[in-house]
Amino acid sequence: MDKDILSVISRENSGFSKGQRLISKYITENYDKAAFMTAGKLGKAVGVSESTVVRFAAELGYGGYPGMRKALQEMIRNRLTSVQRIEAAKDLIDDRNVLKSVLSDDIEKLQATLEEIDQDSFNRAVEMVINARRVYISAMRTSKYLAEFFGFYLNMMRDNVHVACESGAAEVYEELLRIEAGDVFIGFTFPRYSSRAIKAMRYAKAHGAHTIGITDSEASPFFGVADICLFAKSDMVSFLDSLVAPMSLVNALVAAIGVRSRDALSDTFKRLENVWAEYEVYEKSEG
Repeated sequence: MDKDILSVISRENSGFSKGQRLISKYITENYDKAAFMTAGKLGKAVGVSESTVVRFAAELGYGGYPGMRKALQEMIRNRLTSVQRIEAAKDLIDDRNVLKSVLSDDIEKLQATLEEIDQDSFNRAVEMVINARRVYISAMRTSKYLAEFFGFYLNMMRDNVHVACESGAAEVYEELLRIEAGDVFIGFTFPRYSSRAIKAMRYAKAHGAHTIGITDSEASPFFGVADICLFAKSDMVSFLDSLVAPMSLVNALVAAIGVRSRDALSDTFKRLENVWAEYEVYEKSEG
């Protein structure tokens, strides 16, 4: 199937019914909004029934509305500017209950991530990190908070963990200067994808390191470059990047690595508890 859904619609347009032409016109002119609408919302916006929208998707060859919506999202994932996201969000986020809209959207992303994550790839990534001589974690833009969180906990479980996040362009490569075979590079990128993130991934791979990409889908520039890709959904349409599912994936990686390193982890935290107590890092609980 042609990945560009607009090309598919244009090619099939001559055979559309009146209702289908209304749907195709709306999608062509408002694909940034349509990509995040339910079948019911799209039908209401166009003035046709939900079943008409579902049949339209099936006739395009997507096997149903979810497949067509996914094709739309894949097409625009890296196209939307922040301004376009804000405009699209006006119609998709319930102004009367923003809290419910955003949390519900995040729950959907967590569920989709759980259903689609490849367990074998996850297990291989865990093994790769455990067996690596050195681990380099890199991310740009908002993804750097995921990298720093991952690095914070991974550093408690093993030596030689380096976090190389966005600062100056040259500084990332200075952090990666000694990366080589036997090391592991873990990169993060989510829409809109950072060009510097993929350049850092390619640099690490060119120097012999194993590479793990944590990203959102096969549309990511990491796919086909990283040795392993782990996908977590991050499709927030507004200016805000939703990192709930990616953070949950990081939590799972930390937990899995911790289970495999239980004895060393226990010794580390015994030492840390002594340090924390001696230097009064935490408030003492009453009673």
